[in-house]
Amino acid sequence: MVSSFRHLTAGVVVLCAMGTAASPRLATSARAPASLGALRVCADPNNLPFSNERGEGFENRLASLIARDLHARVEYTWWAQRRGFVRNTLKTGTCDVIMGVPAAMDMVERTAPYYRSTYVFVTRRTGGIAVRSFDDPVLRRVRVGVQLIGDDGMNTPPAHALARRGIVQNVRGYTVYGDYTSDSPPSRIIDAVARGDIDVAVAWGPMAGYWARRSAVPLTVTPVQPQTDGPSVPFVFDIALGLRRGDAAFRTSLDSILTRRHAEIDKLLEQYGVPRLDRAGRPTS
Repeated sequence: MVSSFRHLTAGVVVLCAMGTAASPRLATSARAPASLGALRVCADPNNLPFSNERGEGFENRLASLIARDLHARVEYTWWAQRRGFVRNTLKTGTCDVIMGVPAAMDMVERTAPYYRSTYVFVTRRTGGIAVRSFDDPVLRRVRVGVQLIGDDGMNTPPAHALARRGIVQNVRGYTVYGDYTSDSPPSRIIDAVARGDIDVAVAWGPMAGYWARRSAVPLTVTPVQPQTDGPSVPFVFDIALGLRRGDAAFRTSLDSILTRRHAEIDKLLEQYGVPRLDRAGRPTS
């Protein structure tokens, strides 16, 4: 099995699944990050709650916070987060930082993590079902929605967990890419729960928490337990900033800002409904 951090979804990090093995290693840009007065950010133009061209995502706001500390302006390179994202943005030298990558993603330089989140079950609050684990028997008899990466059906950790238990006939896949003529395509899986098209969705927490808060139908968001499925399929991930390999001085500068602005960042994530866990896996306040 491909290591499961390669299959994080919802725009955080489809990145590892985006042609990493085929991506050529390009030389680090001679331009020092932010040296020309700009924090150059690689971002998706249509992927709330993370980012969009209107600057409404929490990664947009985090970029602005960091830029203020660097006495720089924010400049974006927009590219849909799908196959080739890192290759066509960070590795070409057109931008210097990705605002959310798995801390275990080895194709880029990473800062220290600035949050830890989890996959979640999303159900309707009224007349819905209560699910905490993939071993709950109810998952065999209700309609389950699960996120997939792309039309090739590449599996996310929850999809692996369901397949491992033979729960497939009652499962509907929702790709995280979707139709870019609509706003934030990954949110379709949460809309499907609200409409009653499915009974439970399993989705990446930051995306699910944001859209569940905005649903006209009250929804319940429950972290997946336990936090791993067997020895190799985790549901909990640390998220960091991603830089080009070799940008060690820039990483140190960003680490300092993340530490100094920790309280502000926590408040920002709370405003966007991001489910967060501490190092022991407990929900944070």
